[in-house]
Amino acid sequence: MNQPEITILIPNYKTPELTKLCLRLFNKFTPPGRAEFLVIDNDSGDESLAYLKTLPWIELVERTVAPDESGPAMHANALDLGLAKVRTPFVLVAHTDTLPLRPDWLDYLLSEIRRSDRIAGVGSWKLEHISFWKKTGKLAEAFFQSLTGRRKKEERYLRSHCALYRTDLLRQHTRGFNDGDTAGRSIHRLLTEQGFEMRFLASEALGKYIMHLNHATGILHPPEGSRRCARPEAKRRLGATMDSEFFRSVLADPSLDRRPAEKNSEVSGS
Repeated sequence: MNQPEITILIPNYKTPELTKLCLRLFNKFTPPGRAEFLVIDNDSGDESLAYLKTLPWIELVERTVAPDESGPAMHANALDLGLAKVRTPFVLVAHTDTLPLRPDWLDYLLSEIRRSDRIAGVGSWKLEHISFWKKTGKLAEAFFQSLTGRRKKEERYLRSHCALYRTDLLRQHTRGFNDGDTAGRSIHRLLTEQGFEMRFLASEALGKYIMHLNHATGILHPPEGSRRCARPEAKRRLGATMDSEFFRSVLADPSLDRRPAEKNSEVSGS
């Protein structure tokens, strides 16, 4: 039997339908024996937690959230709790709104990180499709802001909606996901300072394998003071996406809650 190459860490917080869609797609498109799934529930106490308890092929970790714990801290603490349990050479952090789209998604990510031993992580800054005109408008806006001195330099890092790391480097050279910064930001900085490469994958390439429903978890549970996530049009867009024929077929298929048995003759990909 092949040893799993990767552990997939997914924090969960009160997104029942999205959680079910996410895990069924990971189950559908991840070959048996290739990955371990570790889901960390942030004190949901709802039907998403009840659903997770029915899945024998995931390791479920339930954590108690402190009364004053913020959303970002909950997410980062969940990732650190999961990371402590990882036994595989690679670890992928994802959200419940991160959705694999095809069976070679894992091969693609592993092939990118294995291009060099000095690559410590691969993933995305913003995994979204932007039209030509919107992209042009953003570039023009950035240009004029730079002329007026109003544009601040943005620190880009592999975001936790889709970031694949070498587990040993993550443990040896970083302080984990919750060190007072946004999850993944200081990790990116520290690994880069140690001379390792953190590779951004173009949205056009990565988006063929994985979809990220941008801000979906925030739209379902808007953070305090977030006007973008609370907008009615944001909920309408998310609802329209979730209502696609493909996603509805996945949500209607309970067989995807069962993990296929691994075949002894199966050869692990790279």
